[in-house]
Amino acid sequence: MKSATIPALRVEPKLRQAVEQSLKSDETLSSFMEQALREQIKRRKIETEFIARGLKSRDKAGQSGEYYSAEDVLAGLDAMLAKAEKG
Repeated sequence: MKSATIPALRVEPKLRQAVEQSLKSDETLSSFMEQALREQIKRRKIETEFIARGLKSRDKAGQSGEYYSAEDVLAGLDAMLAKAEKG
């Protein structure tokens, strides 16, 4: 598969300098930008899936009428954490 290019990115000189200073010895500006794009795409996919699960849960609660208070949920999580810490 052929590779494609992404349009040039115009940034302030200070940002470019900061990026160049943060590069690892075996890293290029292009590889840094590609990795940043991949990570952002991954984050957005995770965010989209999270929102979809939340909306599905909301709809399910609306249909069943079964809701839980934030206090109950947090108490349950605290209990799970305490149990896990005890091993």
